[in-house]
Amino acid sequence: MSDQTEAEGSAGAQTLAVLRATTTDICDVIPLGSPDDFQVLSTTKPAGGCLLVESISTPLEYDRTAAHVARGGLDYYQINLCLQGQMYFTSGRREVTLRPGDICLIDMVQPNRTVLTGEGDDRSRLTTLIAPRHFLAPRLAYPDSATATFLPGDDRRARLLADQFTALWQQPEYDAAAASTAMVEAMCDVIAEVAGRSVDARGAVGRAERKLLLVAIKHHIDANIEADSLSADELGRRFQLSRASLYRLFGADGGLARYVQDQRLNRALRLLISPGTRSKRLIELAVDLQFSGDSTFVRAFRRQFGVTPGEVRELSEAWSREIEAGLEVSELNRLIGVQ
Repeated sequence: MSDQTEAEGSAGAQTLAVLRATTTDICDVIPLGSPDDFQVLSTTKPAGGCLLVESISTPLEYDRTAAHVARGGLDYYQINLCLQGQMYFTSGRREVTLRPGDICLIDMVQPNRTVLTGEGDDRSRLTTLIAPRHFLAPRLAYPDSATATFLPGDDRRARLLADQFTALWQQPEYDAAAASTAMVEAMCDVIAEVAGRSVDARGAVGRAERKLLLVAIKHHIDANIEADSLSADELGRRFQLSRASLYRLFGADGGLARYVQDQRLNRALRLLISPGTRSKRLIELAVDLQFSGDSTFVRAFRRQFGVTPGEVRELSEAWSREIEAGLEVSELNRLIGVQ
């Protein structure tokens, strides 16, 4: 059966308090109106190893910081379908606005901010498929930089995904396992196709070749993120591109140098919260990721995430101690199988 919670009317402030308590390690919840008027309806359903969620709410903001990433230990993607109202999502320099019918892929390992608003007096309504990273990442051309991948509602693939969302909700639970898994896999395949082809870079070569080049270069960067040979000259020689063409390819990512540094900082964040690398000194981490020193690394990390590497590590270690002490992992973790 679906798990359903609802709050209306004068109980708004109490509902907000309960929601904040249950999501304290996931995000900050900020109502965009009076707390007394806060209303939310949320329905969840397991679906093929993932979690399906439909939420209806008054205007609100979800703010997921680096501290939440460190504490929560949630390594998953979201495929969001806007059904009503508007959804504004931002992560770093990436931002996208969803209207009814639009779809967006979100990487929840990266800090982000989501604002949900309605039209007039209407509430926002959103359907979300939450997929563990190990389920979707192998399908993605560059899994660590796919967040904010956008699919407009008038695209045939968006309409196909919307139909799949509906089919998942209608699937009987007693007969859902195999059918739901097939549906979810098909949805992930469609999203992976979009994520691999969504960047509309401008350059001297043809559109199709530009997209293939960008995917190949990002693959190379991700695979060699700790190497010192990721300069424009080296990449230009390797992929037979001029500096100007290479820079144009990465224009949507803030430039090549910015993209490389962002990926190094994202890798640092993942290493800081990984139990296997928590004992590594910050200076060693900084040098491995090609920063000139630990002070340079700390400044860049703080500019990107709003907290220092040491603070992230402390938050992550404190969370691990709480888990080891016997505190239950959130229901979301249990349902989607995050360890």
